[in-house]
Amino acid sequence: MMSELYPLKFEPLLKEKVWGGTSLVSHYHKRADPSAKYGESWEISAVSGNISVISNGFLAGNNLEELIEVYMGDITGDSVYAKFGKEFPLLIKLIESCENLSIQVHPGNAMAMERHNAFGKTEMWYILESKKESKIYTGFKKPIDKNTYVDSLSNGELEKLLNVENPFPGDVFFTPAGRIHAIGAGIILAEIQQTSDITYRIYDWNRKNNKGQPRELHTDLALDAIDFNAAGKTKFAANPVLNKTRNLVNCEFFTTNIISFNELIEKDYNLIDSFVIYICVEGEFMIRWDGNSESVIKGETVLLPAMIKDVVLEPVTDTKVLEILVNEEGNQQN
Repeated sequence: MMSELYPLKFEPLLKEKVWGGTSLVSHYHKRADPSAKYGESWEISAVSGNISVISNGFLAGNNLEELIEVYMGDITGDSVYAKFGKEFPLLIKLIESCENLSIQVHPGNAMAMERHNAFGKTEMWYILESKKESKIYTGFKKPIDKNTYVDSLSNGELEKLLNVENPFPGDVFFTPAGRIHAIGAGIILAEIQQTSDITYRIYDWNRKNNKGQPRELHTDLALDAIDFNAAGKTKFAANPVLNKTRNLVNCEFFTTNIISFNELIEKDYNLIDSFVIYICVEGEFMIRWDGNSESVIKGETVLLPAMIKDVVLEPVTDTKVLEILVNEEGNQQN
């Protein structure tokens, strides 16, 4: 199957949200109703009921699960396939918040498996756009105990306990399972996370849904999931180095790098037993492999099958790309 597979694009799954906006369509090239309020574009998803469908090449119309069933480790990497089977391990989203998202927390793997027969959710954010007054809520200001949390929540004063940071484009936030968090208003970001749609909503700013009802809260479920020691600042700037690959996050579930380039970048994945995902966050580039090429523009996400080991990234203009893979033991990168 040496030349059969190719860099795969998918039909974005756009989600209307009460806190959403119109920029995912107007600025990030999502084909959808330009007047609808979309909060999320699921770029690559294996979440049940939301399986991504391929949009390019001869495999167009097939979904990600069907693809892995046929090609197995050629798509995901042998070690990834051995661990996850036909379930793709990462969920990639673009998010736009015109209002604050709910304050929430996600369970870790053990709790999620016990309660929901699903994976937990560790995630990271790369800030694409933010307004001057925008805020990210992440963790507590300092470690607290459960009683302090419960008292503050019942008194409507939870926000006072939270660590608040001002995001700027190019900032990175890493949020392991158990860390309380919320995306504030006026932000567009890329989210990389485990394949999981489990969210425990703690506080929703007294917001009503489109039927005038308060949205469901998960106060009791969240109580056991919160890490009360997850506190303090986490923000850091990506600070890419021109025409180099720079690591941003390296955790047990994924590795994310940033590549800022204005000349050809040769990528050698021969020592990597994983698929690679590219999210184009700025500019435009061509992926070249085996005499073939695929164009990628700002806002597009591409899955490079694990069997493709040598590619050239050719910028059309100054370009920034997030590069994501599963960091199985033994993986190294040039």
